Formats: sequence, C-alpha cells, structure tokens
Amino acid sequence: MSMPNIAAQTLQRQILSGTYRSGEMLPSQRELAESMGISRASLREALSMLEALGFIRSVPGKGTLVTERQDARVIPPQLQAGIDGEAGNVGNAASTLDLAAVFQLRYTLESAAAALAARNITAHATPRLWGLQARFEDALKNLDLVSASHADLEFHQLVAELSGNAAFIQVVRQFEQPIGHSLRVPFADRERIWAPAIEHRAIAAAVSAGDAEGARRAMQEHLTNAAARVGLAFTPP
Repeated sequence: MSMPNIAAQTLQRQILSGTYRSGEMLPSQRELAESMGISRASLREALSMLEALGFIRSVPGKGTLVTERQDARVIPPQLQAGIDGEAGNVGNAASTLDLAAVFQLRYTLESAAAALAARNITAHATPRLWGLQARFEDALKNLDLVSASHADLEFHQLVAELSGNAAFIQVVRQFEQPIGHSLRVPFADRERIWAPAIEHRAIAAAVSAGDAEGARRAMQEHLTNAAARVGLAFTPP
C-alpha cells in the first residue's frame, strides 16, 4: 500500500475513533505531515482521498474540517478527477478531466472489458474476482472506506485485465488516479455505500458465468448508477 493510502487509513481511524471529532479542524498540514513522518505531497493526496470519501472538507482560509455526520453525504459540486495532485502520475490531459468525462470514458471502456472478461473467464480467474469482492464487502462492514475504495479500484482493474485486451489494461492503469477518484466520491453518501458492492456482485456473477451481454449490461448499470449517486446527469455515449 502506498504512503498516501497508509496516511489516509491512519487519519480515517483517528476520525472514526473520535481522536478528531466531527466539527473540529484538523491540525495544519505541516503538523500532520511531521507527526506522521510523511511528505506534504503524500499528506495532500491522503487528504484528497478522505475529502472525496466524505470524512473531511476544506474550508478556505481556515484549514480542514472533520465533516459533521449529517454533512457526510454532501458532495461538493464540480468535483474534478485530478484535484490536489491525485492525478500526478497521469498526464496533464487526465488531470483536468471532470467526473462526467471520466464516467463517459469508463462507460465505453469498462462495459466492453466486462463483456470480453466474460468470454475469456477461466477457472483460475473466478476466485480472484470473488476474493476482491469479499475484501470489498469486509471493508464496508467496518466502514473502512479507504480500503473499500481501494478494493473497488482493484476490482475494476481486474475486469480490465481479464478482458485480455492489452489496450484496455493500459488505459485503465494510465488513468488510475482519475478513475480511483470517481470511485471514491460516491462513498460520501453514507446511506448508499453498499450499492457499489451489490452492483459488483451482479458484474462478478455475469463474468463468472461467461455471460458476455449480461456482464456488459451489469457494468453499464453500475456506472450509470454511480454517476447518479454523485448527482451527475450522466448521458451514456
């Protein structure tokens, strides 16, 4: 696990345990980075993850606020896929993509990848798919949204891998940060954090059964629903 992910995990635990309580401001980024022994860049990426997940929000001129529970479902408008350096390893084009653009890319690419994965599924690959699904659900049970969002991303990367299409795999890896951000944002709606897992089950079941059209439809429905959960009037391409 990367340093930003470890830092996000640590801060998530501190927020959930009450070390940093709802309505309080976090220490300054300098203090946090020093206390955790990480760089400011890694801390900023961790904070960006937690903001997308609804644990914190930036208050201009003041710092970072631990989100009140009733506000945890509020998703700031016009969130971008590459804010605060999250897309630092992608390219300038990827870093400026907004969520609508990312969802359109994912809808086109991942629905085709799911269909190909179903056509190419092997007995060896099926346990990997369901193993990731189990990790995803275990993390949700513990409200460990950092781990849940990571398992979510790995699930989608595995579907691309199982497609057998090297170009699909490369694009999903190249756009890992914007795609990862688009996966995290829906978790800010605490009332529907289980929805992605339920939809993943439908994708995994269709892929495992070798049902190419069922896998395509399940992925399309998942991505359309995910866009709706962040308030996007998503129009499939």
